[in-house]
Amino acid sequence: MSPAHTSAAIWDGVTRRAADWLEANGLSARDAVLLLPFAQHLAPARRAWMKLSRWQPRIETTHSLASALGPSALPQADQLTGDAAIDALAARALMRGQSWAEALRKEDPRAYDAAVQRLVEAAHALARAAALRDPARRDDFWEHARQALALQSGVGHLERALLAVALEWAASDPRAPATDALFPLRPSAWLHLQCGGPDPLADALLASAEAAGIPCLRLNADLPLDAAFHGGAPVGRLEQAVCEDFEDLAQCSAASVLDHLRSGRAPVALIAQDRVLLRRVRALLERQGLGIQDETGWTLATTAPAAQLMAMLRAARRDATVDDWLAWLKTPLAASLREKGGSASLGALEAHCRRRGWSAPQAVRADRLPPGSERLWEAAREALVPLQSRGAQALEAWIEALKQTLQQLGADERLARQPAGGPQVLEALWLSKTPWPGSGHEAVLRGAQLTASEFVDWVSQTLEAGEYKPPLEGGLQIMITPLARTMLRPFGAIVLPGADAATLGPVPPGPVLIGDTFAREIGLPTVEGKRQALAWQFAQLLRAPALTLLRRGHLGSEPLAASPLLDRLDLALQAVGQGLPHWHDPRIEAAVPAAPVDRSAAQAQGRLPSSLSASAVESLRQCPYQFFARVLLGLREAGELDVQADKRDYGTWLHAVLHQFHTERVEKRDPLLDDDARLQRAAQDQMRELGLAPAEFLPYSASFARFVPAYLDWLAEREADGQRFERGEVDRRVHPWAATEPALAELALLGRIDRIDDGADGAAGQLLIDYKTGSLKGLKDKVANPLEDTQLTVYALLMGSAPTGLPPPLAGEGGGEGQRPGPSTSPLRAQYLALDDARGIAEIEHEHVEETAAVMLDGLRRDLLAIHAGDPLPALGEGVACAYCEMRGLCRRDDWEGAAP
Repeated sequence: MSPAHTSAAIWDGVTRRAADWLEANGLSARDAVLLLPFAQHLAPARRAWMKLSRWQPRIETTHSLASALGPSALPQADQLTGDAAIDALAARALMRGQSWAEALRKEDPRAYDAAVQRLVEAAHALARAAALRDPARRDDFWEHARQALALQSGVGHLERALLAVALEWAASDPRAPATDALFPLRPSAWLHLQCGGPDPLADALLASAEAAGIPCLRLNADLPLDAAFHGGAPVGRLEQAVCEDFEDLAQCSAASVLDHLRSGRAPVALIAQDRVLLRRVRALLERQGLGIQDETGWTLATTAPAAQLMAMLRAARRDATVDDWLAWLKTPLAASLREKGGSASLGALEAHCRRRGWSAPQAVRADRLPPGSERLWEAAREALVPLQSRGAQALEAWIEALKQTLQQLGADERLARQPAGGPQVLEALWLSKTPWPGSGHEAVLRGAQLTASEFVDWVSQTLEAGEYKPPLEGGLQIMITPLARTMLRPFGAIVLPGADAATLGPVPPGPVLIGDTFAREIGLPTVEGKRQALAWQFAQLLRAPALTLLRRGHLGSEPLAASPLLDRLDLALQAVGQGLPHWHDPRIEAAVPAAPVDRSAAQAQGRLPSSLSASAVESLRQCPYQFFARVLLGLREAGELDVQADKRDYGTWLHAVLHQFHTERVEKRDPLLDDDARLQRAAQDQMRELGLAPAEFLPYSASFARFVPAYLDWLAEREADGQRFERGEVDRRVHPWAATEPALAELALLGRIDRIDDGADGAAGQLLIDYKTGSLKGLKDKVANPLEDTQLTVYALLMGSAPTGLPPPLAGEGGGEGQRPGPSTSPLRAQYLALDDARGIAEIEHEHVEETAAVMLDGLRRDLLAIHAGDPLPALGEGVACAYCEMRGLCRRDDWEGAAP
């Protein structure tokens, strides 16, 4: 491979060969046209021609020359526009009269949507292929395509029908492509440089010109990969690296780019072969403050303005969740709404929704929100009304509703001011522009009837098809570009991450409906043709002064082979007695001293909570550090707003149902109702009160249908024994150490007792009941060792049952407990009531709960005094307490030296 074959020198050879040919044939260079593969080749070709000090021909690409000759004709109604989202709507209208399409739409809407997308994809491919033909032979192309389709075998009826519609749709377009204006041109000569494989349009143009007697020169810069070094050894620096995993590959790629820049090889081309990998590499390079330009662009849907707009549209859907609303209200588009509610209104709204479990917007009770949050919520609901139409309407009407909503919120100006894609989002969705009168875009916008969900899908598809290219900041140092765009460009070095068999080798698939056989018949790119073009493009990388190829050796636990192109390159090197050199890692190794993490511990000397609940006491007994984080620091995980009702929702609802049921029985409301009807009514009332959707709650409603007779039977048996419901949901607050421990005098023990039952005459004493919907075995295990059971023991303490000096509840404390000035002299009992066992209602009693309460109270006193005195609160890291503890990350449980997983 001689120096003349490098990218920096090849343009000198191209221009010299073209100039000599023009001069030898007596052709006017001023009237000749030189066609190049890409627009990026125009500048280096013009610079090379200036070195010759000769008259320069017109240097263009086929598309730039066609654009200079005149604009493309506007698409009319029912014609392809090239906009995938708009053409998908036109395709729906086109298929509406087809019986087979209507049957598919009714039977499988998702398959119908996929069929529409495939139809549009095939129509676009066929239209592009036809535009590359000589206009005089285009009708022959369409006729040949029809004949090839008729002879297709092994294709399903649906696929054949869709391809036939796509073919006729594309063929019926009477517009002439803009490039047709090239064929009547009569320059003094046509010159064409081929690089990366044949160019069908240029070949057709030169064939037509030769038939008309116009001199033509074809220059070929393609480099055969297998014989790339027949002229000698590589002239540039060539190296490969095999990396361990994804992160190692990203770091090595970034290090290679920086190494080239430090060596003065700028700009560096970073090939976008794997977009996920490139995002990580770019993030690493941006930390260095380098000038990066991305020619591949970003999908418009990935920009911040697009994400904000989609958040608003998702909130407007009928099936939106409160999470969707909160996500929208946190975006800049809802800034005016947050201003109406006040700075703290959104945080308070989210806290109330999570605390009350309001997962659906219909469940949110505005009258129960703080004033600022109520204003915010009502303003948000009003703002989304235009986007919540129940029926279908024209796409133009939806766009106008979206525009009005944005204007009402002042969000249109906010979007326009966002540099990273805001104006492009407004333009792509027709919010800042209008279609030409009579155009195909206007026909679709006015004619397509969409439901609310279909409109959201259209917006999403439009944004996915859009592209945003961030501007270059500072001087160009790194160019992110596709493999094909690196050919013959004067880069100082090229870095190709992902040179493995999974990334560099597979060719992009063509339209699903156009198989390889049909593509070969009508002259469309085939798999083999794409693979050959990929090899030509890869071979052009060898012209760079430096080329670094990086790949992974493993994909997970599976070995990952090198790309077949690397294997062919290695064989070509071996043919000249060389091999593919290994990359020298420029990264600097640094020794990091080991820093083992010890078991976490905290101190709270002189600090105690003002009150303790049963769950707080349980935290202290399970893990002192958990108690420190949950109770003393007050840390909490934000509750999830699950759309689907879960077992916790069922338990909360069942508690409320039983409380309403028993309260109404005691107060003798509606005496004509029997217990079954009263329980069913309570179930419906509490479902509305808690905002539970019947459809989502259906599995638990079925469980409740089995629960009702079982519970009523159990209740009848207990009442026959003299047990009576006294009170439910009883709030209690006591000060156990007010008279005995000055340091703990202000500390209150509080809680809510699910239910208190009495005997018929009170002689049987009080029975404390805690409803449970969990595992019966778990409850039995809990009371098997009474000293390990916290909840029922705390219930007993709240009732003033402790022979170790616990004073009676103060008058007025505990929600009506002022009528019971002292602890009961009757024996106190406590039990869990398992409501969800398959064998019926089960009672699990905590034996001798008063004695257990006395022991726990004394132990709790000693623990609290020790905390107050400054004893450490260590993280125990043992047992099931760690399994689901939300403080596990805070105590660094998984980082302790020698900790079990």
